[in-house]
Amino acid sequence: MYIKQKQLDNLGRALAPGKVVVIYGARRTGKTTLLQQFLRGVEEPYLLVNGEDITVQGYLASQSIEKLSAFVGSNRLLVVDEAQKVPNIGANLKLIVDHIQEMRVIATGSSSFDLARSIGEPLTGRKTTLKLFPLAQLEIGQIEERHQTDANLESRLIYGAYPEVVLTNDNRAREQYLREIVASYLYKDVLEMDGIRHAAKISRLLQMIALQVGKEVSYAELGAGLGMSKNTIERYLDLLEKAFVIQKLSGFSRNLRSEITKNSRYYFLDNGIRNALINNFNPLDLRNDVGSLWESYLVMERLKRQEYLLVHANNYFWRTYSQKEIDFVEEREGKLFGYEMKWGAVRAKAPKGWLENYPNATWQVIDRQNYLELIT
Repeated sequence: MYIKQKQLDNLGRALAPGKVVVIYGARRTGKTTLLQQFLRGVEEPYLLVNGEDITVQGYLASQSIEKLSAFVGSNRLLVVDEAQKVPNIGANLKLIVDHIQEMRVIATGSSSFDLARSIGEPLTGRKTTLKLFPLAQLEIGQIEERHQTDANLESRLIYGAYPEVVLTNDNRAREQYLREIVASYLYKDVLEMDGIRHAAKISRLLQMIALQVGKEVSYAELGAGLGMSKNTIERYLDLLEKAFVIQKLSGFSRNLRSEITKNSRYYFLDNGIRNALINNFNPLDLRNDVGSLWESYLVMERLKRQEYLLVHANNYFWRTYSQKEIDFVEEREGKLFGYEMKWGAVRAKAPKGWLENYPNATWQVIDRQNYLELIT
């Protein structure tokens, strides 16, 4: 079964002559499926290649207009999967769209640092970037009724939403699949970088982050626990974010002395990956981390929604030295929206200082009764 991806329509709208659409996303999230579905609706001839193919690399890394033109031939749509594997791909794609009339290009990559580094500057003004995540509830809801969504909520918190996970009902198969991703794919793009040699320490670092989801982390404390410098920890976390493993949130402040901003919080793009790292697929009634899973799920679903519906926003958490906090703060269109994520039914009110210091802001509790309004 194919669950229609929201980026399918965005890809069609973004593709234009003289432009490159870059699709980033973690491995196994459906980039190739997205391309296949898009190309089914393309009636003109196109060229689909894989950047891991050494022959393809020979042409697309050539920086020769003559050689690039011969490679493209009469096609006016070029699709390059795993484009980050091609040396100097950005400069070569620039030559293609600049010198071949009516040319359109789609490039995909599983690690944004490699592809962004080689594509960024050469393609300034010529590219549109789309991100692909594990399936969003916005997408899954196309094949579910509300009662089914509610019934599947526990599974989403425990096993996440990779396409293959969503499309099977076998929990044992889900666990095996997620462990395979952690063992075979999760660090692959990071470890392929020069100077990165510590696979075991990266795994341990992610386990430490997994146990602190939704809490502020100290680079110094993480470094002490791993025998690494604070700067190395910060660098590794940055790379893991660019490899679509984790997502960073910074503290929000308007320079009030009472607000904490120096530390960051991290969330996993997928709860299933987080649970595989700590080897815990227990049901919710046997866990002590349900609040963290709920918060992580809602934050990431909200970020997916922003990306897929083209909502431009800045995202933060908010906390004061007097321990008042808000889990998620969204800044868009000049306004502030505060969201407090609660798994259980509780009576709560806006933290002291939030509405006083930001009178035009809003505050809302998100629970199991109203969560779909936030994420879909």
